[in-house]
Amino acid sequence: MSDIFREVDEDLRRDRAEHVFKQYGGYMIAAAVAVVVGTGGYTAWRNWQQNKQQQDTAALVAAISQTQQGPEKGVEALAAYAGGAEARMAALAQFNAAALLIRQGKTADAATVYDGVAANGSVDPAYRDLATLLGAMQRVETGDPAQLTAKLAPLTAETNPWRFSARELTAVLALRGGDTAKARGLFQQLADDALAPAGVRSRAADLASLYGKT
Repeated sequence: MSDIFREVDEDLRRDRAEHVFKQYGGYMIAAAVAVVVGTGGYTAWRNWQQNKQQQDTAALVAAISQTQQGPEKGVEALAAYAGGAEARMAALAQFNAAALLIRQGKTADAATVYDGVAANGSVDPAYRDLATLLGAMQRVETGDPAQLTAKLAPLTAETNPWRFSARELTAVLALRGGDTAKARGLFQQLADDALAPAGVRSRAADLASLYGKT
């Protein structure tokens, strides 16, 4: 009797499977094909991405190598590369171009390049903040202290990776603006911050001491 029930149960399962396959078989095959194609497509896309990154990196290195023919040639090559590169690689090219401009004493032009990186919403926020910081550095002696301080304010937050340099530069700007008390307080905070880089802490301690005597 148990054998009969087993055979009936198996027949019912087979009939049910055939019914399901007849009704949904096409979708099942399509789904299986999609998985295979999708896996193959992802692998191809990943390989393409890797090849593209290698090509982009090689092109950036080639642009940087133009510096051997003079800073001007390097700046031109890097600007041309940045014009057609994806955001991250373009930003790296622009950072290099700005450094070349600084070497030539063209700090205003370098600051403009940094402004372009900082204003590009497609660039990683860490790169954009770094560009803001470096742009402010180029204007620290000539720019408006209040405006530069306002630009640096978001970078002084505890979660920002550039906060120590941003706070140090903010203190320098406070000195330029005549606010010695604010500058001294910021320098002292940096000097007392165990997480600040050793160089920043050392400079801050010296300046806090210097302006604490005035």
